[in-house]
Amino acid sequence: MKKVRITVMRRACYEDLMAKYENPIENACMVEEGQVFIADGWRRPEGLCESAWETMSPFVMALAHGAEDFYEGWMKNKRSAMISCNDGFRPVSFLLETMEEDAT
Repeated sequence: MKKVRITVMRRACYEDLMAKYENPIENACMVEEGQVFIADGWRRPEGLCESAWETMSPFVMALAHGAEDFYEGWMKNKRSAMISCNDGFRPVSFLLETMEEDAT
């Protein structure tokens, strides 16, 4: 099993939707663009949102176990995936990439 690098690529924020539908939340998302996490098996990397992890963990585990070419040609790098968290008010896009390093 390989480690998987998780890089925060983009954060979005839909203030109009938040104002109309969301109860105010402090510190809803603490990740920053360019921030990198390393997944080592099923353990959620420290500091990574639990909700984001639940969305991406099936892809992380598939990559860690050698899966590639999701959706038949979706990604230029067959050993990667672009996954967004499920927060409809402030979605974050994460690039997942299989590393050469083995998980412990």
